[in-house]
Amino acid sequence: MTYNQVKGSAEYIMAQTRIRPKIAVILGTGLNPLTADIENATRIPYKNIPRWNDTTNKDHEGVLIVGTLDKIPVAVLSGRLHYYEGNSFAECAYPVAVLKAMGVEKIIVTNAAGGVNKEYNPGDFILISDHIKFSSDSPLRGEDATMFGTGRFFDMSDTYSEYLRNRVAGAFEDETGIALKSGVYAYMTGPQFETPAEIRMLRVLGADLVGMSTVPEAIMAAACNIRVLGISVVTNMAAGVLDRPLTTDEVNETCSAVAGNFKTLLHTAVRILEEEK
Repeated sequence: MTYNQVKGSAEYIMAQTRIRPKIAVILGTGLNPLTADIENATRIPYKNIPRWNDTTNKDHEGVLIVGTLDKIPVAVLSGRLHYYEGNSFAECAYPVAVLKAMGVEKIIVTNAAGGVNKEYNPGDFILISDHIKFSSDSPLRGEDATMFGTGRFFDMSDTYSEYLRNRVAGAFEDETGIALKSGVYAYMTGPQFETPAEIRMLRVLGADLVGMSTVPEAIMAAACNIRVLGISVVTNMAAGVLDRPLTTDEVNETCSAVAGNFKTLLHTAVRILEEEK
């Protein structure tokens, strides 16, 4: 990953549109209904962007959409790249480096997650407060992050901004009456779902959620001095919590059921992030 590669990808995107967003949204599995609300949209398939890998997951559209949401300029990633697809951590996080080069300052990272915390229920929206990474890899391995805004060693203490979490949670509850919880997200590489024993381990270690995405992007965002708001949708209870096997059907069904409220949450979050100059 070189500065010229990142700059080249950013320049290709910016040549397609005059909109220059400061806010980006990364949409996880089954969470793409927001794309219908984007106006003045320029749609750019990932496969057309230099060095930006295409997705192989059928539940991820693989399109970058630059436009406006409630008149606010945004870049929306309809789908993401995963390690389990064969991408490296650096390839999963490469879009965030490109967004930085485009001028993005804040990112909303969303995902569908399994509920490790037994007090959660499918359909709950959880604001990510921190993460635990079960992989030795990093998108910055071998890289000096100076070109992204920091250095090789950078702080991760408040990667998922507590201030932004509190602002968005308060505004969303005022609008809808729905109280948002916060929790720790555990990253597992997949593609297989976790075992019941792994989930018991995660619970002991303090994890509330588990999933196969988000963390490579959050690490790159920290390296780029981009503020992050992380949102998980609990789409199913993790392995061993309920006496039934896990399926992707349950994930998609839950996402469909909460699509309306989730769109409201993202509209609220984008507005709050726009207010925070």
